[in-house]
Amino acid sequence: MKLRRDIFQAISDPTRRGILVLLTTQAMTAGAIAENFDAARPTISKHIQILNECDLVEANQQGREIYYVLKVDKMKEIDKWLEQFRAIWEDRFNQLDNVLEKLKNKQ
Repeated sequence: MKLRRDIFQAISDPTRRGILVLLTTQAMTAGAIAENFDAARPTISKHIQILNECDLVEANQQGREIYYVLKVDKMKEIDKWLEQFRAIWEDRFNQLDNVLEKLKNKQ
């Protein structure tokens, strides 16, 4: 059984978030991903490994190359968890809008 890492710890790293952004448009090899960062390829490979262990990316072998793709369903799980906070933030912004509108009308 593969040990799973905490998904939120994985996305807390800016390099890993950058890798996820790159993979939103196309599948890429580790080398192609590494070209976008000022870090050694083994360092980028470690970041990819962590994302893979969290099921955020999937490795697909095509011939001699391994291509990494974003697992959108796993990203949807993160979005669903964040949705509860989004609702709270929107409610607070709406309350602030109401207060500001009342202050504006008093002037």
